[in-house]
Amino acid sequence: MFKFLKGVVAGSGTGPKDLPYNIGEPYSSAWGSWTHYHGTSKDDGSLVSIFSLSGSSSQDGHLAAGRNGVKRLRTVRHPNILSFLHSTEVETSDGSATKVTIYIVTEPVVPLSEKIKELGLEGTQRDEYYAWGLHQIAKAVSFLNNDCKLVHGNVCLASVVVTQTLDWKLHAFDVLSEFDGNSASTGPMLQYEWLVGSQYKSMELLKSDWAAIRKSPPWAIDSWGLGCLIYELFSGTKLSKTEELRSTASIPKSLLPDYQRLLSSMPSRRLNTSKLIENSEYFQNKLVETIQFMEILNLKDSVEKDTFFRKLPNLAEQLPRQIVLKKLLPLLASSLEFGAAAAPALTALLKMGSWLSTEEFGVKVLPSIVKLFASNDRAIRVGLLQHIDQYGESLSSQIVDEQVYPHVATGFADTSAFLRELTLKSMLILAPKLSQRTISASLLKYLSKLQVDEEPAIRTNTTILLGNIAGYLNEGTRKRVLINAFTARALRDTFSPARGAGVMALCATSSYYDVTEIGTRILPNLVVLTIDPDGDVRSKAFQAVDQFLQMVKQYHDRINTGDTSGHSNSGISAIRGDAGLLGWAMSSLTKGKVSEHAPLAPANANTPLTSVASTASSVGLDAPDTVPVRSSSNNDFTDQPVPSSPTSTDGWGEIENGIHEENDSEKDGWDDIEPLPALVNIQAAQKRPVALPKPQVTNVRPKNTGKAFVDEDEEEFWDSKAAPTPKTSKPLNKPAASADDELWGDIAAPPPKTIAKPLTLGRGRGARPTPKLGAQRINRTSS
Repeated sequence: MFKFLKGVVAGSGTGPKDLPYNIGEPYSSAWGSWTHYHGTSKDDGSLVSIFSLSGSSSQDGHLAAGRNGVKRLRTVRHPNILSFLHSTEVETSDGSATKVTIYIVTEPVVPLSEKIKELGLEGTQRDEYYAWGLHQIAKAVSFLNNDCKLVHGNVCLASVVVTQTLDWKLHAFDVLSEFDGNSASTGPMLQYEWLVGSQYKSMELLKSDWAAIRKSPPWAIDSWGLGCLIYELFSGTKLSKTEELRSTASIPKSLLPDYQRLLSSMPSRRLNTSKLIENSEYFQNKLVETIQFMEILNLKDSVEKDTFFRKLPNLAEQLPRQIVLKKLLPLLASSLEFGAAAAPALTALLKMGSWLSTEEFGVKVLPSIVKLFASNDRAIRVGLLQHIDQYGESLSSQIVDEQVYPHVATGFADTSAFLRELTLKSMLILAPKLSQRTISASLLKYLSKLQVDEEPAIRTNTTILLGNIAGYLNEGTRKRVLINAFTARALRDTFSPARGAGVMALCATSSYYDVTEIGTRILPNLVVLTIDPDGDVRSKAFQAVDQFLQMVKQYHDRINTGDTSGHSNSGISAIRGDAGLLGWAMSSLTKGKVSEHAPLAPANANTPLTSVASTASSVGLDAPDTVPVRSSSNNDFTDQPVPSSPTSTDGWGEIENGIHEENDSEKDGWDDIEPLPALVNIQAAQKRPVALPKPQVTNVRPKNTGKAFVDEDEEEFWDSKAAPTPKTSKPLNKPAASADDELWGDIAAPPPKTIAKPLTLGRGRGARPTPKLGAQRINRTSS
């Protein structure tokens, strides 16, 4: 019965085999008679620390003190006190001898002396880390003395351990006891004070003057012990006798006055550890202030948070690297994940994460970043998209497809043009990690809408993005999407950089087109751009025409020689590589304002595609509402307003002269815009845009009105931009009319047949009253 009750009090288990933890190798040092082991959990393999204490019998004094330490450690909880997980007591028999062992399982920690050697800090960084550690131990001692009225009794270097986040924690509670301030008591206040080495005892404790101890404040004994810890810490040696405490050569000058007050010969004058925390100049450094701010982040207002996190990236470079990675980084990731940190904290998180290895980055930083994509904070979303190049490659395809993309895709339809463009550019990194199902069912629908976005820079970047991700589309999707997107939309865009991007995208993806598509759908659209009003577009068009003609010519040569192996693909590489497109797609187009006809830098065959980025980067998202639109007849261009692009377009539809919306949600928005016709129809279609009107001898060319009236259902795209042809001819010898008469003569209303009577006529017998506008009251009475 007694053994059963003892097992309930001490913990579960009857032996090491029943202990749910594996005991590993021991550390080289531990407090008192305890042995400190590495350990792991049998359930999940997580790391723990295991302390064991053995005695010859259950009545051994060390075991009694050890049971006191287990009880105190289990009941006393504080952030700076070692966290208790499990304990058990095992009794084994070896012949006539009986051995009792107590096991304590705690969070994984390392003895402070070993961790100091491992870190190897020096100079200012060493002093800052020591200040942070002493600050934590002082808070733990103050909690015991002032809040709990307990006395630890043996604060020293051996009673301090360090966690995986480099926090210092106090343990070794075997001597811990309540402070008895009753002066009438005569017995010893600390039952197990005999475990404490004489070099760590204060004068009154060394003399066992319990009356003086009871009259002194509760912190007197532990303040002395804290002074011993400071000496051992800075001297780098273990205290062997009390007289060594007089040597202050290694103590920092800012800490020396407090050190001397902690070791005062008069117990009543010793410095309270709470006052040490509040007033000591030694604790006022960058590391302590930074960690303290992070720990009470929820109590700070938005202005303080914003200021702090904007300074943090530069501040982190000045702090000890190990402390930043193991202490600050987890705090920062946690605060961002739970919404306590402001958006600028993301920059600091990614900068700290760049100092980690790839494996550590995936474990410590990526999980928090993935969770942040679900945030509704627009500033957080902007920060994630702006820095996606720093972590995007570390994301797995499954995580991108299932967890990241569904949240990122909401930015395609955001009301902010800046966020729409950032979302678009992020696809350059995310699209290669998406499944074909996601690309076809979701991404291409969004890109279809963005290619008719109201912002010209977004339309341009959409074309470039399609050119970059073409290699990740399956063959059927490429056949259906690329030519429609580049020819029917990009090449007909009113924004000259968008037309230039369409030409370059066609060149970069030329290996995906067969000779029939080149001859019937690509070249006819490119040739028209050789007379484009923008010089850069014209030069790109000539280069593209030369490239595609060369591909067709090579096909012709192979046919003549009887080689038909390259029928489906000409195999000619693009003039400029995809690497150029990549650089251009990532250039920012949101820095300034220009007209939609702002020309790009002239390009030639030897100019890399990235040279366009400098000019394209000056294109603003806030483009004017009206831009000049080119006409296909001669070199006379008319100024007409650009129709606003539809905001919700599922399909590509017939966009000869306009985009028609489709409500079929099953389509991905990239249906064939111009189905491949028969050869006769092709020739007719090629002739139609360049056919001249019937010559009329008496025809007088009307003046430019600044407006072009387009019949969208019947007119071709390029014809719709031509000036209207006069319907009637006028004799040449007709007297010259005014400009207004000549312009409006054909459509003017016919002249009135009668002359209106003047309104000033009197109301005679035969005169009718002048009609009044609006509702009138009718007088029904007879005259």
